[in-house]
Amino acid sequence: MISPRGAVDFYDVVARRRMVRNFTDAPVDPEALRRIIAAARKTPSAGFSQGQTMVVVTDPGLRSQIAVLCGEEEYVAAGMDPWISRAPVHVVVCTRASAYTDRYSEPDKGGHDGPLSIADHWSVPYWWVDAGATMMLLLLAAVREGLAAGFLGSHAWKDIKPLLGIPDDVAPIGIVTIGHPAPDRRSGSLDRGWRADREVVHLEHWHDAP
Repeated sequence: MISPRGAVDFYDVVARRRMVRNFTDAPVDPEALRRIIAAARKTPSAGFSQGQTMVVVTDPGLRSQIAVLCGEEEYVAAGMDPWISRAPVHVVVCTRASAYTDRYSEPDKGGHDGPLSIADHWSVPYWWVDAGATMMLLLLAAVREGLAAGFLGSHAWKDIKPLLGIPDDVAPIGIVTIGHPAPDRRSGSLDRGWRADREVVHLEHWHDAP
């Protein structure tokens, strides 16, 4: 559906979004990438702490090194495509907890003696929540630009962080891969299907359902 302004309908973008794990060799238009990153910067953050950061990697050599560190060879051996190294753009989504504790140490948020000036006192560590919001905006904005995106978690941050110069107090949550989609292997997890609305949506009370 196209809106009167010519923009793709938001719900259509949401419906089209999926985790793509293969890309063509076509490059991503720099202006499209700029718009995607600009959209991801509009994500909310607790107290407007703005602790989210992104490392945008387009250099083929760096992308190949990231793919090796993330175990792409194992993906390929399992029958998947070399989607990490093929993706022309990697966006490493990061967060910094100290941005939140610093913000909540300010007078309007409780001051230096306030309960949220210490990370362990947060019942919900919103730096992770806000980083996830950044990740989702990247995924949706990529679809809006006619591109595709996937998300990659990693257990190799101790190697990836120095490769990209990410400071010690900054924590990556994962890598969003962006490019032009190519046919890919469907995830077996999708065979589980969507949970029924009554299991997920509760109206007014947990034991009520639509």
